[in-house]
Amino acid sequence: MTTDYRVYVGTYTDPILFGTGKILEGKGEGIYVYRMDPVLGSMELIRTNTEITNPSYLAFDNDYSCLYAVNELKSYRNDPTGTVSAFAVNPKTGHLTFLNKKPTGGTDPCHLILDQTGKYVLLANFMSGSVCVLPIQADGSLGDASDFIQHHGASIDPNRQQGPHAHAVTLDATNRYLFVPDLGLDKTLIYRFDAESGKLEPIAAPWVAMKPGAGPRHLVFHPKGRYAYLINELDSTIAAFRYDSDTAKLDDIQTISTLPEDFRGSSTCADVQVSPSGDFLYGSNRGHDSIVIYKIDQSTGQLSCMGHESTRGNTPRNFAIDPAGKFLLAANQDSDTIVTFRIDPQSGQLRPTGQITKVPTPVCVKIISRSI
Repeated sequence: MTTDYRVYVGTYTDPILFGTGKILEGKGEGIYVYRMDPVLGSMELIRTNTEITNPSYLAFDNDYSCLYAVNELKSYRNDPTGTVSAFAVNPKTGHLTFLNKKPTGGTDPCHLILDQTGKYVLLANFMSGSVCVLPIQADGSLGDASDFIQHHGASIDPNRQQGPHAHAVTLDATNRYLFVPDLGLDKTLIYRFDAESGKLEPIAAPWVAMKPGAGPRHLVFHPKGRYAYLINELDSTIAAFRYDSDTAKLDDIQTISTLPEDFRGSSTCADVQVSPSGDFLYGSNRGHDSIVIYKIDQSTGQLSCMGHESTRGNTPRNFAIDPAGKFLLAANQDSDTIVTFRIDPQSGQLRPTGQITKVPTPVCVKIISRSI
């Protein structure tokens, strides 16, 4: 029995207006599927699934039989909303068969996950600043929203924080609490999630506030569940927390820069991930165009910066670590490449493999493995 690695890449296909005011001309054709060599880290294109508009972020169900993609749009059928598309996945070819799509209730949906039961898709609408829950039907298609919550408020940045901008959704290991970093509010909002009804409700302490102007973007939990790490887009920092899964309380450990001390240019953060071993944390810098590498102290959760590795491209967005923790694939959105790095298991350092895959305006990378 061998292991087959597949890489799915979400792209921008149409022009997209970001919160920064920048317009990006999407050059992608849809969702790209590659076979990855588990020894070399090279990628071979096996399928392009077209006729999908701005499938910028992707999520699979537990057995990889269905894929869900946000369609990052400002309108759908003349309503101010984006959509989520559902697909059945052919396990042999990687081909996607469209099932259906549903509106998200807000504009520019940018991130989505499935809950652990596989019964719900949860997502963040960035530009309008809201959260939506969509039930999954028996055939993998999506039902109408079971819940929708609109955020309200603003913060200090006159260009980026004039209103709410929910940027990601993360459930803890208990599947009971949902965390939503909101860049516009400088808060991570916390909801109790009911996996029976698909409903959300604020908890007693309904948010954790960041330094004004930080711009919370993505939150990730340590594999052991004791720590959480929040990357802040605007001030290029990562906040480390101790986590109490009984109360959903996040207690500050430290806040640390993602940039070298001598860097003087303009840069913003994007993605943050913990290695499968739980030993290292990685974050992407857009502007410095690098992956920052931290060692995690297993007894305290504190981070120690181990250095930075150039992504060999422009504007690294999402990146993916393979299930074995051997490779990191960085999606360089503005230079149309995915660059493969080998991860040193002892130091966490990244070493370029020389494998560079051309992909137009890549946004999200997902690596799945199957025994064949």
